[in-house]
Amino acid sequence: MDERTTLEIIAPTVEEALAQGLTQLSLPADAVTVEVLDTGSKGIFGLGGRQVRVRLIVNTLSKESDEPASPEKPTLPSKVEPVSEGQPESPAHEIDRLINITEDVVSKLLHYLGLQAQVSAHYGTSDREESPPVCVDIRGDDLGVLIGRRSETLNAFQYLTGLIVSNEMEQWVRLIIDVEGYRTRREHQLRLMARRMTDQVIKTGRRHVLEPMPANERRIIHIELHDHPQVTTESVGEEPNRKVTIIPKE
Repeated sequence: MDERTTLEIIAPTVEEALAQGLTQLSLPADAVTVEVLDTGSKGIFGLGGRQVRVRLIVNTLSKESDEPASPEKPTLPSKVEPVSEGQPESPAHEIDRLINITEDVVSKLLHYLGLQAQVSAHYGTSDREESPPVCVDIRGDDLGVLIGRRSETLNAFQYLTGLIVSNEMEQWVRLIIDVEGYRTRREHQLRLMARRMTDQVIKTGRRHVLEPMPANERRIIHIELHDHPQVTTESVGEEPNRKVTIIPKE
């Protein structure tokens, strides 16, 4: 056998790929160098997944080790490190990967929902001690169905997408998904309403309870009035009817 013989195997897992390769080569594990070329992908809801790809490179064989091993139960290495072709992954590469995965997940979910739209993702501005969120802009025609009443559908879509992306990245990722600038317009409306209601509270000296809102909208009200010298805010009630109360300071 040639000293530089190589064999590439595609299989559901690294272990299966190694086992298949060692069996085909009729060699023990210590007679080859293993490179994991592609660790694969789970896909979304089991769809669009990618299998792993492994390369086995046969080492130089000595006369004492010419006898092939039994192909029935090849011995697998205890640990296999993925190969890094070129330089190791940099933080910038990881950032690009997160953006690409986010856009891919959102695009596929929209496809499953039968919606056609353009998707773009970018990093937003971090607030206080939190890391910057990944902001996703979705633009297209007839996307009102994706927003829903009081943005309930959009919030659910955002939550589901966040779970999938976090699972792919193996760490929690905070997403903010907007459709045709809806969240931006809604935030502007909420800030105006908060200031207008605050003026009434100051004028009357009585607290004012706002309409029920989802958590992300209540947060906008709290942030808008956080440093106000004459009022404070608190959330009351139970989901999904939890409300913000604007309270005059003593």
